[in-house]
Amino acid sequence: MSESLVIIPTYNEKENIERMLRTVMGLPRVFHVLVVDDNSPDGTQQIIGNLQEEYPERLHLLARQGKQGLGTAYLAGFRWALERAYGYIFEMDADFSHDPHDLERLYQACAHDGAHVAIGSRYVRGVNVVNWPMSRVLLSYTASRYVRIILGMPVEDTTAGFVCYRREVLERIKFKSIKFVGYAFQIEMKYIAFKLGFTLREVPVIFTDRSLGTSKMSKGIIGEAVLGVLLLRLRSLLRRYR
Repeated sequence: MSESLVIIPTYNEKENIERMLRTVMGLPRVFHVLVVDDNSPDGTQQIIGNLQEEYPERLHLLARQGKQGLGTAYLAGFRWALERAYGYIFEMDADFSHDPHDLERLYQACAHDGAHVAIGSRYVRGVNVVNWPMSRVLLSYTASRYVRIILGMPVEDTTAGFVCYRREVLERIKFKSIKFVGYAFQIEMKYIAFKLGFTLREVPVIFTDRSLGTSKMSKGIIGEAVLGVLLLRLRSLLRRYR
């Protein structure tokens, strides 16, 4: 059994999911993959099911009844991973905005370089984003700076969704206390890990916007992130993490 599990949430990713899974399965290091699909109506689950016949020990599917949000998908995946013997649990998008070849670098940071949480970072060395309009780059970069200032967390890319957690981090986080389901979920997970005393390390990556499929970004998700940071800061004043 592999020690590493990559969790990929999906909703209508038929254009990307087969190529993504074959790429991960073809990497030199053995990674297992858990796809958490929210009942995609476009046939995503059928594609995954067909590929499970080729990779029966490495590819897993957690099918949910409807679209429930990014955060709940990852939490379901984390619970699934902790019920098994995985030591390194990854978050990654299905649309190739995260380069699957960088999984090895995130693993290296956690397994050999002392990180408890390794973050695939767009901003730790300048701005490494491809195919985004300047308005979206500025929004994302400014949001990360805002989070860093409000929360005092030493992370440049606070909303990054390309992450490796060592098992002991997820074992310490109380999933029932996680409040957010959109991009604020990514901030909340990093912040709790930071407050628990774990070492967070950013690994520079190049983020490339999707070329196929439809983005899941919305104004509601952005609003949750902006307000969520203030709520996280307020809660931190009232809560003991250690």
